[in-house]
Amino acid sequence: MERRKFIKAAGLAGVTGAAAAVSAFPKPAIAQERIEFAMVSTWPRDFPGLGTGAQRFAERLSTMSDGRIQMKYFAAGERVGAFDSFDEVASGNAQGYHAADYYWKGKHPGWAYFTSVPFGLTYTEMNAWVRFGGGQELWDELGAEFGLKGLMCGNTGVQMGGWFNKEINTADDLKGLKMRIPGLGGDVMAKLGASPVSLPGGQIYENLVSGAIDATEWVGPWNDQVMKFYEAAKFYYYPGMHEPGSMLALGLNASFWGKLSKSDQVMIEAAAAMENDVMMSEYNAKNGASLKQLINDNGVELREFSDEIYDSFGTAADEVFGEVVAHSDLASRIHNSFLKAREEVGGWTNISDQAYVAQRNRVLGL
Repeated sequence: MERRKFIKAAGLAGVTGAAAAVSAFPKPAIAQERIEFAMVSTWPRDFPGLGTGAQRFAERLSTMSDGRIQMKYFAAGERVGAFDSFDEVASGNAQGYHAADYYWKGKHPGWAYFTSVPFGLTYTEMNAWVRFGGGQELWDELGAEFGLKGLMCGNTGVQMGGWFNKEINTADDLKGLKMRIPGLGGDVMAKLGASPVSLPGGQIYENLVSGAIDATEWVGPWNDQVMKFYEAAKFYYYPGMHEPGSMLALGLNASFWGKLSKSDQVMIEAAAAMENDVMMSEYNAKNGASLKQLINDNGVELREFSDEIYDSFGTAADEVFGEVVAHSDLASRIHNSFLKAREEVGGWTNISDQAYVAQRNRVLGL
């Protein structure tokens, strides 16, 4: 064959082969369709940390998909009320929510474990449990009962014990207090004679100032200073037994999730995992400076819960956990998995992070 004819024939064969190879790819791999993603949340718009973190996730996912995933973010009250987010997504009216899953403990107590529970897991311990200790699988099983799929999408770390309009010197001082505190932590307070109240973040200040509630927990110094709780309560207690590592969730409609391509699922998982890290970093960076300002500029009195009070918390928490385990087989399995992680991961943390920080601070006089 002449050289010129050979090159021409080879070129035609190459084009034909390439065309066949391209046509063999499924259409989504070439040009996926645009995806509408309405996301509701339990946070006020632009609220530092929680609200901005949810908005940041939505913006990140839109950017990662080059706008193909069209995000429409709705803060609390803009589309549905804060506590209506669960039903809005479970029903399929919205594709996802950003919230603290312990808000849904009335639907099943297992939801509380995927935010935080009394004497629970810190941020790093929670990550270990969910990713490598069976937590995600149990979360998926729980979510499936309600048509939801959950992913980690933020954390606020160890929270403060709360704001009180009087000193809390003994457990008896909690009796009769009306305190905004959700989740199983609220159940613990109820065991000690307080009256727990569940309020979305945007309604706490007005209730504290008016005297409708006597105390509140929220998050930590950065957020609490923004909320100006110090104008109504001066006693700021730590550490919070109720939320030692409060994880925020991206709750997705399970049908919506199941219809996504694997690549889109991985993209959403990656965007959520990044926010899980970024949010915690932001809280750690800003809480210390805010605490100094609360004490030095706002006249806040920082107090530590006594051992006697903490022991009372522990006794009450055991009662609450007993009721959770009795609820259902799934609730019992979630609790037992949590206990295993607390023992194994927490045991390692005790001789790694905690032991090092204690010695570092002793040597440096911190």
